[in-house]
Amino acid sequence: MMTALFPANHAAKYLGVSASYLGKLRMSGGGPTFIKLGKRRVAYHKADLDAWIKRNRRTSTSEAGCR
Repeated sequence: MMTALFPANHAAKYLGVSASYLGKLRMSGGGPTFIKLGKRRVAYHKADLDAWIKRNRRTSTSEAGCR
């Protein structure tokens, strides 16, 4: 079964971040896995967005990876 793709602006809204921040995460390699659909178009699988959220869960701001 094919899963629907979220365009970058919809993915940003789903994550609760701005589209420009999501773009910065793509450039730095710190964001969710994405699919390149051409020179200027990217999309995301919902499962990849959910996995990124899960990987970034923390219980304290002093945990590793929170800086």
